[in-house]
Amino acid sequence: MNEENNHNPLNDNPEMKSEDPIETKDETKKEDVEISIEDLIPEDTDVDELLDKYDKDSSKLRKLTGPIALAVSVVAIFMSLFHLYTAYFGTLLSMKQRSLHILLAFVLGLALYPATKRSKKERPTIIDVLLMVLAVIVFGYIFMNVETIAIKGGQMTKIDYAFGVIAILLTLEVTRRVVGPELPIVTIVFLLYAYFGRKLPGLFAHRGFNVQRIVSHMYLTTEGIMGTPIAVSSTFVFMFILFGSFLDKTGVGKFFIDFAFALTGSTKSGPAMTSVLSSGLMGSISGSSVANTVTTGAFTIPLMKKTGYEPHYAGAVEAASSTGGQIMPPVMGAAAFIMADFTGFKYVSIIKAALIPAILYYIAIGTMVHLEASKKNLKGLPREQLPKMKNIFLSTGYLVIPLIIIIYMLIMQYTPTYAALVGIFSAVVIASIVSIIKKDKSFTYKSLLDALDSGAKAALGVICACACAGMVVGVVTLTGFGLRIAELIVKISGGNLLLTLFLTMIASIILGMGLPTTAKYIVLATMAVPALTKLNVNLMAAHLFILYFGVVADVTPPVALAAYAGAGIAGANSMKTGVQAFKLSMAAFIIPYIFALNPALILVKGTVGSTIEWLPFTAALPNIATAIIGIICLGGAMEGYLFYKAKFYERIILLAAALSLLVPGWISDIIGIAVIVLLFFLQTRRKKADMAASA
Repeated sequence: MNEENNHNPLNDNPEMKSEDPIETKDETKKEDVEISIEDLIPEDTDVDELLDKYDKDSSKLRKLTGPIALAVSVVAIFMSLFHLYTAYFGTLLSMKQRSLHILLAFVLGLALYPATKRSKKERPTIIDVLLMVLAVIVFGYIFMNVETIAIKGGQMTKIDYAFGVIAILLTLEVTRRVVGPELPIVTIVFLLYAYFGRKLPGLFAHRGFNVQRIVSHMYLTTEGIMGTPIAVSSTFVFMFILFGSFLDKTGVGKFFIDFAFALTGSTKSGPAMTSVLSSGLMGSISGSSVANTVTTGAFTIPLMKKTGYEPHYAGAVEAASSTGGQIMPPVMGAAAFIMADFTGFKYVSIIKAALIPAILYYIAIGTMVHLEASKKNLKGLPREQLPKMKNIFLSTGYLVIPLIIIIYMLIMQYTPTYAALVGIFSAVVIASIVSIIKKDKSFTYKSLLDALDSGAKAALGVICACACAGMVVGVVTLTGFGLRIAELIVKISGGNLLLTLFLTMIASIILGMGLPTTAKYIVLATMAVPALTKLNVNLMAAHLFILYFGVVADVTPPVALAAYAGAGIAGANSMKTGVQAFKLSMAAFIIPYIFALNPALILVKGTVGSTIEWLPFTAALPNIATAIIGIICLGGAMEGYLFYKAKFYERIILLAAALSLLVPGWISDIIGIAVIVLLFFLQTRRKKADMAASA
């Protein structure tokens, strides 16, 4: 243990005392001084700079200036206004809506993301401009000729064929720039599979398709580039990303951090618990593991280090907490909207099913950070020095009203698109009124334009991933590859459900290491879910299962992107931080198995088609209660501390108890509870003996 953990680490900073109020400048009189979290972080912290350094999406962006930057912003603002218009007046014909959506996104992507690291960063190149023109031509062609294309019934002219080839190549290139090379490589493999299928052996063989048929399927139908993923992206997803941009401009992120700091700052694990709570709140609307780690971590990681958490542990807490935002309703990294379209379930049904497992995940992280604080005898800040909850709500509580409105509208069965539209409108109205009343110009006309601009740019990664993944889905529907993979997985597992779940988990993590949340969910939903449902796994549980393991790839070494961002801010070893984040996220590796085997944890009794038979909350309460106790045992096993420092064999027993309590069944529950009672007596007895010996 480091020397800093043998005393109260707050004493290392004259402005932070665990037992005494903050000292005044004359050092002769002490008084209660209310502080904010900004007072406790390094003065040179620059969130934008950290984003550029650790968020690969931000770091690749060109730094445009002058007329070029203005032109790009005009396109971005027009894109946002177009989606606001269609959200209110109704979407265009499907191919028109999707083609214009892609056209605008590709123009922005080519302008903002250079082709290589050596490309010019201050302006687009001639090649970029030519590619933008091609994007306008090939997708504008569909926008202007939807009726003609429909009448032709899939028959391609030479122009159709040429434009289709260009559209496929453009989609691969723009996705490579914006998202990275992994998804385009996967897509190319699938396209080659569609062509060479006739030459493949056994289960993977199919009759094969010529180039013209593949191009037609990918370009002129709603089964390829403009398939289901882009359908969702051009409506629900874009609107919620835009909503998140408006909330960000109003300052809701700071409210979440202040709220969490005021609520948890005085607890033993105060700074770490602040990180867990604020990251969960922020992640529920941001949907980006790395961006959330950097945004909230800039405040919480330095504070955790100052109060005694080791640097790698501080970075890991923030990474694990931020990653959980992608499984926390209502947004869930945009995957919930695509899941609704894939399954036929209502969006509100998906977030209802996802809520309890997400809460259990955060309870698990909260338990571990609290046990770590207990193990190291850390202390939070005196409550009188924390900002008052009443003051926070009086000064900035209005910022969460749009979020409350949008959740209410979703519960009342309004469409997600319309709910997001009303949420955006309410955010603008409320922020503008408050700005006028306070006369502080916190939200101005420029803020409105900035939100429209940044919202469109923030959506580029999702749009490109959806367009490229749409081709993967197109090949799967064209060749029946999904059913073949399902048969292969079931065959390898011998029909054993646990082994099938394990194989699906491995595939989900591997794909998740290189793909963004939306893309990995789309690919896995078309290939892995059929294998699970074939073995009678509930459809809702199957989709949530693959989502969970695709998401936790962000904290699974060796490619733990969120953990590496946390390590960078904390100044810690990347691999050590990744391993610790993996341990803190362990609940996410167990909970999906539980609801896959017994969907009571997601409040689902059964599903027939797109109709869900819900389990009453009271009926699920025993399972939830034992799951919470099991989560606490899991935290004790991971941290080596429950009631007192645990010996090695006690950690093994705790892990066994956790699994017993998490698995539904009264016999396993009794065994798990009995183990906890036994450990309580063993550890408290040993604690008393150690205290007596040291007295």
